[in-house]
Amino acid sequence: MITHHPQYELLNAFVEGVLPASLSAGIAVHAEMCEICAKNIERITEEAAANTFSEDASIYNSLSGKVITNKAVSNDSTFDLMMKSIMEDNSISEMITQEPLDIEIKGTTYPLPTALRSMSMMGWQKLGKLSRARIDLNEGSLHTSLLHIDKDGGVPSHTHKGFELTLLLEGTFEDEKGTYVKGDFIWLTDKDTHTPHTKEGCLCYTVADDALQFTQGLSKLLNPIGMFIY
Repeated sequence: MITHHPQYELLNAFVEGVLPASLSAGIAVHAEMCEICAKNIERITEEAAANTFSEDASIYNSLSGKVITNKAVSNDSTFDLMMKSIMEDNSISEMITQEPLDIEIKGTTYPLPTALRSMSMMGWQKLGKLSRARIDLNEGSLHTSLLHIDKDGGVPSHTHKGFELTLLLEGTFEDEKGTYVKGDFIWLTDKDTHTPHTKEGCLCYTVADDALQFTQGLSKLLNPIGMFIY
């Protein structure tokens, strides 16, 4: 059962379309797995639509270059012309159905969620029981990846210089705070320290805006390659 969800502020920003593509994709994938958040997104979308098209809302008319209220829309001739043009357009857009897409990692096949199927993925790089493939979204300091951890594998105790989103796509893992299952949306910051470990193996979608920072023992020697993992 999914117990970790995006906060309301993230869902609202997703509906408003102001999130980076990497985070929007993460929320879309989570909503594909989580009925609760899918319904919340639907509700927020309906509320946003109602507010946008309420009588007191303002609309920017790109044809006239003016901001008009909904009360004045019916008296704006250029807006009428635009609506007429839209209503008279008989063209039909074809709905493109995305085919299921599987990826294979170390002999195990995983289905990719719909939102990830059209993304450009780089080759897999491996370090011990960790395998990582970058997703190329050209978002500067934001690093988006698929992260696979083999059975009985994990990441040494670490914190984060920035934020880290981990969305569990398949399998389970656990840390000091509990056990995570498929669909869990885990948001961590520089205030969090954890030691993820998986018994059965797992595949995660990750987004981070800086390197992780190892915190204990000899693992601190790995800090120069902290950016490799996330």
